[in-house]
Amino acid sequence: MANPITVTMEGTLLNWLKNVGDSVKSGDVVAEVEADKATVEIEATADGVLTQQAAQVGDSLKEGAVIGQIGAAGEAGAAQPAAAPVAASAGNASSPKLPPVSTPAPAKSNGAPQPPPAPVAEENGNLPDGVKASPVARKIAADKGIDLGLVKGTGPGGRIVKEDVEGFQPGAAPARSTSAPAQPSGIAPATSRKLPEGPDVEIIDVTNLRKRIVAVTVESKQQIPHFYVTTEIDVEELLNVRKQLNDNLPPDAAKISVNDLIVKAAALTLRQFPNLNTHYYGDKLVRHKRINIGIAVALPSGGLMYVVAHDADKVALGTLAQQNKEMIARAREGKVKPDDISGATFSTSNLGPYDVEHFSAIINPPEAGIIAVGTALKVPVVKEDGTLGIGNRMKVTISVDHRVSDGAEGAQYLLAFKQLIESPMRLLV
Repeated sequence: MANPITVTMEGTLLNWLKNVGDSVKSGDVVAEVEADKATVEIEATADGVLTQQAAQVGDSLKEGAVIGQIGAAGEAGAAQPAAAPVAASAGNASSPKLPPVSTPAPAKSNGAPQPPPAPVAEENGNLPDGVKASPVARKIAADKGIDLGLVKGTGPGGRIVKEDVEGFQPGAAPARSTSAPAQPSGIAPATSRKLPEGPDVEIIDVTNLRKRIVAVTVESKQQIPHFYVTTEIDVEELLNVRKQLNDNLPPDAAKISVNDLIVKAAALTLRQFPNLNTHYYGDKLVRHKRINIGIAVALPSGGLMYVVAHDADKVALGTLAQQNKEMIARAREGKVKPDDISGATFSTSNLGPYDVEHFSAIINPPEAGIIAVGTALKVPVVKEDGTLGIGNRMKVTISVDHRVSDGAEGAQYLLAFKQLIESPMRLLV
């Protein structure tokens, strides 16, 4: 029985690490995909032999694309590589696609698995941006900010190929003949202001990561009506409990960070407020039964990505700390696994290490909320007996999608979160 190898995000096939006929074990890295934010390692889904490479290096892949097959020994070479599906153009940000409920099994004929279906041909009229172009040409154009509608294709049937984009001269380009928008919906158009010139400025190309951040944040701020609720939390006991836990850990164990405790508290609080673990899809709401917390990670080269603590409400705190440490390290090295960056249902952003007293975070679509955490500071406080003392306080702000929830619920969530942080032993139960 064949087992398909699929990708869980859009990207470009960067490299095959296994050849057809090679033996593989479940979990072996067989390919690498260049996504918007990092190089994603694609793992084998079963033990066996790589029997098919259904995508070639440089192919653009859409989410869920089958790039290969793993079968039993002796099946190698039976299937020929097939063209990889081209990444779909961005849809309308106000009408996102509903998440799939399940993935159908590969079709069979006479008991034998069949290769993945071929993608819809461009000739069928399904043309991203109304332009016929190869996947590699599209990637190069996206990297260079070239409007493919201005490029003359020299391939079969006028198809734009790699050489057409590499040799494109903007000044000699004819006017764009198609009425299709130059950029996908949800992405801000490029500024119409003329670029400054001269020795006093440096012109820098926008990276793919920054383009992705632009697209997501513009979609979020344009489409999601944010509201914000802020509170101040006493973290004295939290810091004491963290120290006690770390002092009793084995030397080789991952130390529990304040961020790990925040992620755990955010997840446990969501159990009480499942509506905030819900995503908005136009005329439908999707309530997630699992609580997966996205964790914002600042990258050494600039920008950020969210790694995902799956089932953060159920995983033991020590295990959660170890998993978070490993995912964050992979993110900063630019080598993440598909599970590291997929499936978040709610997120956290912690700028505490940067001496930030307070900030509000932008919601990561299609999620309905995100918690922004500032630095724990020693401040003057009035004690219960009316005397003045020193306390350790941290400000936290929740951003909530007003299409899903309302101010009262956001405030109630934050109050429950605060109570959990101020009674940190409950995080260990």
